Amino acid sequence: MKKYIFLILYLFSVCCYANGEGNFIASDLLSTMEQGDKAALLMVHFGTSYDETRAVTIDAINAKAKAAFPQMEVREAYSSRIIIRKLKKRGLVKPNPLEALLKLCGEGYTHVVVQGTHILEGIEMESLRKDVAAVAPFFKEIRVGTPLLYTTGDMEKVASVFESRKPEKGNLVLVGHGTYTPATATYAMIDYIFKANGAKNIHVGTIEGYPTYDTVLARLKAAKAKHVTLAPMMFVAGDHARNDIAGEWKECLEKEGFNVDVRMEGMGEIPQIQEIFIDHIRFILHHKMQDITEKKKRYAKE
Repeated sequence: MKKYIFLILYLFSVCCYANGEGNFIASDLLSTMEQGDKAALLMVHFGTSYDETRAVTIDAINAKAKAAFPQMEVREAYSSRIIIRKLKKRGLVKPNPLEALLKLCGEGYTHVVVQGTHILEGIEMESLRKDVAAVAPFFKEIRVGTPLLYTTGDMEKVASVFESRKPEKGNLVLVGHGTYTPATATYAMIDYIFKANGAKNIHVGTIEGYPTYDTVLARLKAAKAKHVTLAPMMFVAGDHARNDIAGEWKECLEKEGFNVDVRMEGMGEIPQIQEIFIDHIRFILHHKMQDITEKKKRYAKE
């Protein structure tokens, strides 16, 4: 019965999202273009200094975006200044979002969609939205796509992906970066969705937020778990995956007596996750986020 209820809720959330309810309204970006206008898609990634994971995550989704949206020029930017600096020393130059946007402006692009591969509406998205707001006057229109986990429907989709990829035995622990902002509640929410869907052997923890390592440890003990598979809930399997998950978390759990495996796979490697991001681009091409001030003004007149 619970599964049917969640299926109904999921379909309802998808329909609402697709129809532009909530804080979005239907608006086709490309249909507003006039002769001489140029459209671009800027893919924004936190970035990674690991060549092998970049190839199967960032490069892979950039290629998928180019194939899905041939009518737009596709560019990329990295938001991590530390990673940009590391790569520059190796001769690999990556622009930050502001630099990439100003370059597009200088090349005459008038309509731009900015899509990050961030997991949730945290500080990286906050920074990205500020960069976009700073250059918005230079474009006829610029829109920002939503992160991976934005709506309840997004979380249901991602939960379904991991439910289909859980190990044959033991418990799967997904470890996210975490944040000090209230957005850390997103991790707790998708953890709740796993449990509500009956996937009681899938747990979500974070390195710098909530749920914490201790939260996950308590749940594993309560479940009398013996075998644990750790996996990054991050777009790339970079420093945090190698040092914190495959290092500290694995060592601590083994000291507690668990048999621990590590699935060194960034979420960006998973085709279904890539498709969710592509769907977000498709959505923002046909919908525009409402200005809450204008929305309230309309309510006042009704």
